[in-house]
Amino acid sequence: MRARVLLPLLLALYGCGAFAAPSTVFLEELTWTEVRDEIRAGRTTIIVPVGGTEQNGPAIALGKHNARVGLLSARIALALGNALVAPVIAYVPEGALSPPSGHMRFAGTITVPDATFDQVIEYAARSFGAHGFRHIVLLGDHGGYQKNLQAVADRLNRQWAATPVRVLAVPEYYRAAQADFAQALRQRGFRDEEIGGHAGLADTALTLALAPQLVRVDRLQQPVGAPDGVHGDPRRATAELGQVGVETIITRTVDAIRKATAPH
Repeated sequence: MRARVLLPLLLALYGCGAFAAPSTVFLEELTWTEVRDEIRAGRTTIIVPVGGTEQNGPAIALGKHNARVGLLSARIALALGNALVAPVIAYVPEGALSPPSGHMRFAGTITVPDATFDQVIEYAARSFGAHGFRHIVLLGDHGGYQKNLQAVADRLNRQWAATPVRVLAVPEYYRAAQADFAQALRQRGFRDEEIGGHAGLADTALTLALAPQLVRVDRLQQPVGAPDGVHGDPRRATAELGQVGVETIITRTVDAIRKATAPH
């Protein structure tokens, strides 16, 4: 289900708050004058969702990270009440081209060099700072570039120390999706070898909860090891299990952003 279809449901959950709910939280669906007016009204946090286009085994489509981080960012923005969501960054480091390494060993994966990725993140942040956003939040759905996001945030924050603009790399988002969700699944009786680290039970359940059209349920099968890109056993994954992860990610991330942006 596309973000635009889900948005009316998300807005219904927004409720009453300090700000009037915008017609959309997605920056690319607003005009420039609407963005200007939202900033003037106090909506000065911008979430930059970072995904990735990579293999996810034979049962999950290549755009898993992009769909998930976009939808979760919208939910997080609505919970914060003062945030908009930038377009998802879908081109990230995924391994070497020649010889192919990492996810680049699988058809359809797209990679960019670390330096290129860092510069895209940096200039997105610089753009938002120039327009009047005060908190630029980097949310990454993929583990491989978490250190890049932190490095860019640290570098810009040093340069902007005398200004009110801050860049926040929020590790709680990815930690909730991985460690916290895995722990919740263990408490429900699932084994680590099922939960997995990539395209296993946890990964598949999250995707079923957020973007079920990306999961080929008929192809969920007993794992055959790394050659098919799956680490874990996705066969018992359900959207209901994934919703546990969704709520964990939103709660942990919103709390972390509020804490980081609270006035001292």
